[in-house]
Amino acid sequence: MYENWYVLQVMTGQEERIANKCETMISKSILNECVVIHYEYMKKYHGRWHKEKKVMFPGYLFVVTDHLDDLFIQLKRIPEFTKLIGKDDIYPIYKEEVLHLLKYSEEHLIKMSKGIIEGDHIIVESGPLKGYEGFIKKIDRHKRLAFIDVELFNTVTTVKVGLEIVSKFS
Repeated sequence: MYENWYVLQVMTGQEERIANKCETMISKSILNECVVIHYEYMKKYHGRWHKEKKVMFPGYLFVVTDHLDDLFIQLKRIPEFTKLIGKDDIYPIYKEEVLHLLKYSEEHLIKMSKGIIEGDHIIVESGPLKGYEGFIKKIDRHKRLAFIDVELFNTVTTVKVGLEIVSKFS
């Protein structure tokens, strides 16, 4: 079982394409998985709301490997920009950080959550944010988004996830 997750920087907007190249050009014995984490959100067009998905960490992929040196060499075969990320040196992200990220997701997609506002409190009734209301730093009711803090490399990053507030009580 592969335990080590690393962050791979790529060109923003090219995440899916480069993940597919990594999956096809790098041996499965070296690269277990190349992950692009998405989130669902709602977008209004043609007078109706539609579910869409967007890359949660633009410009970044997550690679799962126990063979970092071999992966580093194999990444040179990919003509697009790829860079393994780490402070000073390249090291895996902490297992707790991976588990924190993945507990929200289903097939690396963080689905929409639904909730209500009672006074100053957000109560998530369904979806991956249910029970994690304390992680919500801010909401944008108009765009149906919640902003949550995620820790990577001991640094807190604010990311967007879908949250629809269905009612508000004073």
